[in-house]
Amino acid sequence: MGSTDTATKLLNDSHEIEEYGMNLKILPCNNQIRLVIEESLNQLPFTKCVVTTPTGAKYKGLKYQKGNCGVSIVRSGEAMEQGLRDCCRSIRIGKILVESDVDTHEARVVYAKFPDDISERKVLLMYPIMSTGNTVIKAIAVLKEHNVLEENIILSNLFCTPIAAKSLVTAFPKMKILTSEIHTVAPNHFGQKYFGTD
Repeated sequence: MGSTDTATKLLNDSHEIEEYGMNLKILPCNNQIRLVIEESLNQLPFTKCVVTTPTGAKYKGLKYQKGNCGVSIVRSGEAMEQGLRDCCRSIRIGKILVESDVDTHEARVVYAKFPDDISERKVLLMYPIMSTGNTVIKAIAVLKEHNVLEENIILSNLFCTPIAAKSLVTAFPKMKILTSEIHTVAPNHFGQKYFGTD
């Protein structure tokens, strides 16, 4: 991706790279979910192919390699599923439900359901709001228990605190993280607002 791309700013300030890591991208945009998902999909491997149009014309194109899936961290992660489905209608989506203790922020997995062959897939992990990163760290631990390689995980996120970014980049240096904003205050009410349960 070129440095002049207006939709994506790759962190290249030496201080920011040192603080957050080389695999973290910040995506400022209005239609945040869709753009973060689209940029996440750009990180997936693809191959060249010849496409035949309905009129019989042929042109050179690209197609995703087989073996991609999405995993949403319930509940707020489900807000990102439609953006993924809009781009890839037939993509398989797994779910992880992680509960966090209100006082200690300790996370525990309540439910996890994935495609049977998830260990052979690239995984778009969707979670829009990260305050501490504990929920995502727990979800990634579950993915790794299912033999998903760290470098096969792409985290799609909307709002992230510096603490969460630092903890994730430190814990999982091979994982790619895409977010639209890093700020000291994350809008933790996002899920309630999105689903209308506030």
